[in-house]
Amino acid sequence: MPRPRKPASPFRYFNSSPEVIRLVVLMYVRFPLSLRNVEDLLFERGIDICHETVRLWWNRFGPLFAGDIRRQRVSRMGRFRHWRWHLDEMYVKLNGEMVYLWRAVDHEGEVLERYVTRTRDKAAALAFMKKAPNLYGSPEAITTDGLRSYRAAMNELGNAEKQEVGRWANNRVENSHLPFRRRELAMQRFRQMKTLQKFASVHANVHNHFSLECHLIDRQTYRERRSAALAKWQALVS
Repeated sequence: MPRPRKPASPFRYFNSSPEVIRLVVLMYVRFPLSLRNVEDLLFERGIDICHETVRLWWNRFGPLFAGDIRRQRVSRMGRFRHWRWHLDEMYVKLNGEMVYLWRAVDHEGEVLERYVTRTRDKAAALAFMKKAPNLYGSPEAITTDGLRSYRAAMNELGNAEKQEVGRWANNRVENSHLPFRRRELAMQRFRQMKTLQKFASVHANVHNHFSLECHLIDRQTYRERRSAALAKWQALVS
C-alpha cells in the first residue's frame, strides 16, 4: 500500500525561513505598523528585507495563517450554542468613497465574520447574516443597533424573535472596532474593496488568536496563555 504523501510546504519557494515569514506577518497584521516600520524593526534584529517583501508575504501567507486559525477555532466553538451575537456596520473610506464593513462579534468580543458592501440596505444585511451561521451555528440572541435593514433581513430569515435592540446593548461590537481603526490609520486607509475584505479577515483572526483578556486574569495565567498562543502561531502551516 503506497504511503500517503506529505502536503507540500507553502514556504518551499522562498529563501527565508518560515520563522522569519511568520514573524513578519505577525508584526504587520497584529500591530499598527507600516510596511517600512516592519522593515526597520527587522533590520535592527539583523534581518534585511525590503518593505515590498513585507507586502508580498502578508498577501501570500496572511490568508493561510488566518484560515488555519479559523479552522481551529470553529472546531472548538462548534460545541457552544447558548451565546449572544452583536452585529454592526462601520464606515471605511476607499478613495474618497464610503463603504461598509459589517461585523459579527460574539459575547466575548471575538470577531466571527466580516463582510464589505457598498450599501447597507436589506440585501447587504441579508447577505452578511447568511454567512456566519454556516460556520458557527445559530446564536441564542442577536443584538443590533436601530438600522431597519437588520429587522427586514431577520424577518426574511425567520429569526426576528432573536433580535434585541438597546441604547448601550451593542457596546461590545462598537469597542471591537478600535484595533481595526488603529491598523487602518497605520496603513493610510485602503484603496480597493478586495484588499479591505482580505485584510479585515486576516486581521480579525490574528486579533482573536492573541486576544487573551489580560484585564480579567492574573499575570501568571496571562503569561501562560500568551506563550501557548505564540507557540500555536509558530506551528501554523508547518
